[in-house]
Amino acid sequence: MDWYTSIFELIDMRSFSNLWFWIALAVFWSTTSHWVLGVPYDMVTRARRHQGQAVADLEDIARVNVNRLLYIARVSGLWLLGLGCFILSGLAVLGFYYRIEFAQALFLLGFPMSLVGLLSLSTARLIEVEQSTGELLCKRLTRHRIYTQMIGTLSIFVTALWGMYQNISIGVL
Repeated sequence: MDWYTSIFELIDMRSFSNLWFWIALAVFWSTTSHWVLGVPYDMVTRARRHQGQAVADLEDIARVNVNRLLYIARVSGLWLLGLGCFILSGLAVLGFYYRIEFAQALFLLGFPMSLVGLLSLSTARLIEVEQSTGELLCKRLTRHRIYTQMIGTLSIFVTALWGMYQNISIGVL
């Protein structure tokens, strides 16, 4: 038995039985729920507590990120939507029809993130239309964060169920 075989038996290279996949999933959703429309959530809590300059900083960074997101959506939104649908449908077919576990893992990361992307676009448009400032802006960003956390929780739950099913049906050892 060569040492390559020994190493690959010791370190499982499948997605759902690999510890690094689960660490990446946790970091992925933690980061996504912390950065709300590109604004770190601690700025929202600081603006609610201290008012004054903290609110002005929050409004500035939110305005820049909302304008940037809406500009990208207006200029190349249809192309990005088409590319995203192509990639997600390709991953779904590769993963669930051809049973490629890596494609399943990428789909289970990418599909919920596309929902968060659509939610971000909707929230950005709402902020732009309402010209949200101050407490209303904090409310919008907090609501967006809660919805993102709900999507993330459901995504982690479904991914964990599917990963356990894969590990039981294929067998880790």
